[in-house]
Amino acid sequence: MQRTSDINVVETRALPSPAALLAELPKTDDQAAFVTRARQEIHRIIFTDDKRFLLVVGPCSIHDLTAGRDYARRLAALYREVSDRVMIVMRVYFEKPRTTVGWKGLVMDPHLDGSHDIAAGLRLGRTFLRDVLDLGLPTATEFLDPITPQYVADLVCWGAIGARTTESQTHRQMASGLSMPLGFKNSTDGSLQAAVNAIKAAGQPQTFLGINLDGAASAIVTGGNPNCHVVLRGGGGGPNYSPAHIAQTEALLAKAGLPQSILVDCSHDNSAKQPERQPEVMHALLAQIAAGNRTIMGAMVESNLAAGSQPFPQPRDKLRYGVSITDGCIDWTATEKLVREIHAALAPRFPA
Repeated sequence: MQRTSDINVVETRALPSPAALLAELPKTDDQAAFVTRARQEIHRIIFTDDKRFLLVVGPCSIHDLTAGRDYARRLAALYREVSDRVMIVMRVYFEKPRTTVGWKGLVMDPHLDGSHDIAAGLRLGRTFLRDVLDLGLPTATEFLDPITPQYVADLVCWGAIGARTTESQTHRQMASGLSMPLGFKNSTDGSLQAAVNAIKAAGQPQTFLGINLDGAASAIVTGGNPNCHVVLRGGGGGPNYSPAHIAQTEALLAKAGLPQSILVDCSHDNSAKQPERQPEVMHALLAQIAAGNRTIMGAMVESNLAAGSQPFPQPRDKLRYGVSITDGCIDWTATEKLVREIHAALAPRFPA
């Protein structure tokens, strides 16, 4: 008989079931309580009158766990200084969407050598998330593959759906079943309506194909995720964080019957893909807040130990410590300065 399937499949590798990995690397009672509390606090900032500022900050992607832990320890100490006005959530991004090809993140290629040891990547990702939580830092990640959440989502405090996947039905369905507050980015062409539609879809009950904790193919039935919001990241037409853009977003959300709550990504097209301009974007947001804006509830910043990015692939022993191998970042000194500036700028919200 003529073969008609798997013609282009070279190999199929079995992975541990989500239940097996969760049993191998379980969360502690303290970690579970911390995740629950952090999600509740993030919800209050997004949807209620909690006046703190939500700052999602950290490396574009995690590729070196030693450097990642170094960064997390510094961020945890800084968070303790500013937590009365700023809720810091660390970017712990393990999956990277690629426009064409490239490194797809720690989960997909943890050894940085093209071996694509996904089982090891899932273990490393789960281990790193636990380490960050133990430092007292809430965690944030972008969900890309619809199966990955079964392995790590119980350790994530805030999630994102990226610009390339906001219009994807698969990702809207997945988001409807996730347990944490989640931001949908506007699409790469700058479309806000795509993100608004995604929020509405994710808030509704959905049924879709997935796997259960035992790894069996299943029909997943959700009740909808009511904790979704928009993330502005600019687009093909340029940045979208100006007062006019914020007002346009508010109007679209209001028309859709959604809460007017906006998080701004200071990177990507909002900084013209120049990472050093991220503080400039943040200062513009703080100026709007000082002028009376109440819908900008947070921001995202790509930050690492050292500035910029470095080419990849290259030999692992040639990589510079603390430098991104995906999008460029601001360095730790600039990050510290910016976080303290945010804290100081918010003082009028918290009269003595």
